[in-house]
Amino acid sequence: MGFRGKFFFPILMTLSLFLIIRYNYIVSDDPPLRQELPGRRAASSRDDVIYSVKTPSKKTKRLFHTAVTATDSVYSTWQCRVMYYWYNRFRDEPGSDMGGYTRILHSGRPDGLMDEIPTFVADPLPSGVDKGYVVLNRPWAFVQWLQQAHIEEDYILMAEPDHIIVKPIPNLARGNLAAAFPFFYIEPKKYESVLRKFFPKENGPISRIDPIGNSPVIVTKNALMKIAPTWMNVSLAMKNDPQTDKAFGWVLEMYAYAVSSALHGVSNILHKDFMIQPPWDTETKNTFIIHYTYGCDFDMKGKMMVGKIGEWRFDKRSYGSKPPPRNLPLPPQGVPESVVTLVTMVNEATANIPNWES
Repeated sequence: MGFRGKFFFPILMTLSLFLIIRYNYIVSDDPPLRQELPGRRAASSRDDVIYSVKTPSKKTKRLFHTAVTATDSVYSTWQCRVMYYWYNRFRDEPGSDMGGYTRILHSGRPDGLMDEIPTFVADPLPSGVDKGYVVLNRPWAFVQWLQQAHIEEDYILMAEPDHIIVKPIPNLARGNLAAAFPFFYIEPKKYESVLRKFFPKENGPISRIDPIGNSPVIVTKNALMKIAPTWMNVSLAMKNDPQTDKAFGWVLEMYAYAVSSALHGVSNILHKDFMIQPPWDTETKNTFIIHYTYGCDFDMKGKMMVGKIGEWRFDKRSYGSKPPPRNLPLPPQGVPESVVTLVTMVNEATANIPNWES
């Protein structure tokens, strides 16, 4: 199932120079980047956020390819196995536009999941380029995959290892409009002075930058092929700018994708119910994806223990060196349904994935 990308020695050796040239082109006073994929251009209002996602009616299926970037660490590996289990459960169900699946492994070498999960092996950035921020390898890995892999579908869903699909996902994109989840902590207006280094005024109002990251996003393959190199360059340029690095911290790469999408004229339909994040989001009934990025800590009466280790807890970070055991204890009564569903789905996956080791 796995296949390996070609090794880019010339590109890697000259990556820093390439980034400087490419980045200077983006933000220079030369003619602005062509807006080849025009879309909705709203004012600063975010009234376009959709809070209830309905499966669109369609005469023909518009399949999307699910792509998940990962490393070969134990922490990433067990999450990928759970994610792929639930992808397979819902891929062929009614209402699904889910096509193929690829784990984009940016560790530079095959690992033990090559025969279990369809995998493309990408090369990591040169040593030291990511400055300890491993997420910078994500856009570079996408560039390699898009250049070298044969992708049959016309759309791509960018997802992450810690996503659990809870029901069949339709194609929420519309033509040149991508579909994305709006993050409350991505605030282009608040950081306009910083973002103008990468999105000059001649590119338009700062409201053209949507409050998104790269995941979850459903976007056309053609658009992503144009966005990805810019996303890589802007990510690295941001990381190398001390003011920007300090302002954005761990969400820097998310801002870089939002900026790059806007630079290429790709707007996003913002779907509030595309994804939930327990324990803060409490119900799964309207969503397609559970993102278990936050720790879930509760006492035995079902009360959330904010900032404390819970009497009952589920936190993916507890399983950095080994995967979670099968049959995790369910949360106590009173805990939000989203947390119960999360743990129940992890348990089902681990119970049915062969050779699950804890």
